[in-house]
Amino acid sequence: MGKRAIITLFGFLFILSGCQTVQSISEKEIQKDDVFSTDVDKDKQEKEEQDVVKEDAEQDNKKDRDTTVDSPVKKEDVEPKYRVSDNWSLQPLLEESNEKIVLLTIDDGPDKYSLEMAKTLKSLNAEAIFFVNGQFLTTDKGKEALRKIAEMGFEIGNHTYSHKALWWKEDGQRVEMPEEEQKEEIVRVNEMVAEITGEKPKYFRAPFGKNTDFSASFVKKQGMILMNWTYGYDWNKEYMNETAIADIMVNTKLLSNGANLLMHDREWTANALEEIVVGLREKEFEIADPSLIQMP
Repeated sequence: MGKRAIITLFGFLFILSGCQTVQSISEKEIQKDDVFSTDVDKDKQEKEEQDVVKEDAEQDNKKDRDTTVDSPVKKEDVEPKYRVSDNWSLQPLLEESNEKIVLLTIDDGPDKYSLEMAKTLKSLNAEAIFFVNGQFLTTDKGKEALRKIAEMGFEIGNHTYSHKALWWKEDGQRVEMPEEEQKEEIVRVNEMVAEITGEKPKYFRAPFGKNTDFSASFVKKQGMILMNWTYGYDWNKEYMNETAIADIMVNTKLLSNGANLLMHDREWTANALEEIVVGLREKEFEIADPSLIQMP
């Protein structure tokens, strides 16, 4: 082989070697770029996952905020809509207040059926005032029943300790319970209810609806509302059954706008209570919320 040929051969081999080296370097650079690109993709994916988690958390937090039940408005902060009139019915204070309302009240508890009646009303989303006798609050059972009734959101009224009449007739003459005894009948129940529920009663109803000048004045000084009723029937023998009491409470001629309905802790009334509420609503009467009654 000539000298020129040998030089040419070596030149060719050198160029070929250089190309392979360049190719090798390029492949390494590409591989390096691929690794870097993969790392970037992983970082990007991780960041995106973190962003998604963060976004999900924010959405969950927002959802929690959106679905969290607001703290109930204190009843003391609610603007009153009604007042108790001289005939014991409810009268609207505001133009937008519904006139076609009735007030449900239940006396003589918590005896055997008050808690059951409260549960029935709660299931129907119907408010009421439970006027209690102190004599039923001396046992753990009575205290627990009252506590549960109050915890369900029902207003508690004072119906005296012993349910004795504050006045009566003797030989045709009116006789009144001594004022100190009247005071004790009222104050004792206020204290018992406050100890059990944490809140003093806002309403007072005298046994048999028999108020005295002293009881009316004393209750007012206590910042309470004096209350009797428009109609009630469940103490009359002819209405001491579920069918009769349900019918008369809804269909009496005394049912009118603002009517103050009186019921008692009695088995027949407890059994008829749902039918009474449904019947009143079918006549388009709204069950009034006692917390919307104007205080003295």
